Amino acid sequence: MQSVAARSLDYCRKLTRRSRSNFFYSFLFLPRPRREAIYAVYAFSRAVDDVVDEMADPAEAAEGLAEWRREVDRMYGGRGGGGGRPEHPIAVQMAEAVRAFHIPRELPLALIDGCEMDLARGRYETFEDLYRYCYHVASVIGLMCIEVFGYRTESAKRYAEKLGIAFQLTNILRDVRPDAERGRIYLPREDLDRFGCREEEILGGVYGDRFTALMKFQCERAHRFYEEAREALAPEDRPGMLAAEIMGGIYRRLLREIENLRYDVFRNTVSLSRLQKIWIALKIWAAR
Repeated sequence: MQSVAARSLDYCRKLTRRSRSNFFYSFLFLPRPRREAIYAVYAFSRAVDDVVDEMADPAEAAEGLAEWRREVDRMYGGRGGGGGRPEHPIAVQMAEAVRAFHIPRELPLALIDGCEMDLARGRYETFEDLYRYCYHVASVIGLMCIEVFGYRTESAKRYAEKLGIAFQLTNILRDVRPDAERGRIYLPREDLDRFGCREEEILGGVYGDRFTALMKFQCERAHRFYEEAREALAPEDRPGMLAAEIMGGIYRRLLREIENLRYDVFRNTVSLSRLQKIWIALKIWAAR
C-alpha cells in the first residue's frame, strides 16, 4: 500500500501529465527532487485556477478559494491560526515542496488573490490594472518555481516576474475567443479605445483591421516582456533555469503562431503539437 506522500506525489504527477500543459515538457529536464516539487507547484496552481473556471456559481467558487486558503495555512504548519494538516493530495505534496525549497507563504496566497480577481471583475481599464492581475496569476507561479530551480542573484526574481507577465499575455491573446464566450475581456479598455475596437466586437468575434491592429500592438508588448526577462537572467543563474527557458521557448512560439495567423484567434485554435514542444525543448537543451 502506498504511503500518503507517495499517493499525493502520484496524484500531482498524473494531473500534470493529463493536463498536456506547455510546462510539462520543461519539467522532464529537472532532477527528480525538483521535478516532484514542480509537479506540486503546477498542480496547486492548476487546482486554484480551476475553482474559478469550473464553478459556475460565484459564491461556490469563492468558498472553494477560501478552502484553498485554509489548505495553505495547513501547508505552512497552521501559522495562520487554522491548525491541522493538509487534506487535499495536492496540498500534502505542496507542503513537502514548501519545506524542501522554502517557498515563501505569500506566493501561493498571492495566486489565490489573483484568482479572486476573476470573481470580482471581467474587464481591465488600463494595462497597469492588467499587469497587476498577470502578476498574481502568473508571475507568482514563476517566483515559486525559481525557489525550486535554485538561483544565486536577486535579478532572478525580476526574470520570473517578467517571464510570467509574458506568459499570461500570451495566454490572454490565445484565449480571446473562449474568454469572450465566458463574458470576459482581458484586453485593457484603454487599448480597445486606442484602436477603435468596441467590446461588442470582441464578444461577437468580429475580425477586421481594427482588431488586427489591436492584436499586433498586444503581441509586440508581449515580445518586449520576453526580452525584459531574457535581459534580467544573470549568467550565473542560467544553469538552473533550463526548465524556465524551455517554457519561454514554447510560449514564445505560441505567440509567433498567433502572428502567423494574422491574429485571427476567433476562427483558429492556437496550439503546438506534442512533437513541436519536444523539439523546442531539445533544441534549447542542446544549445546550452
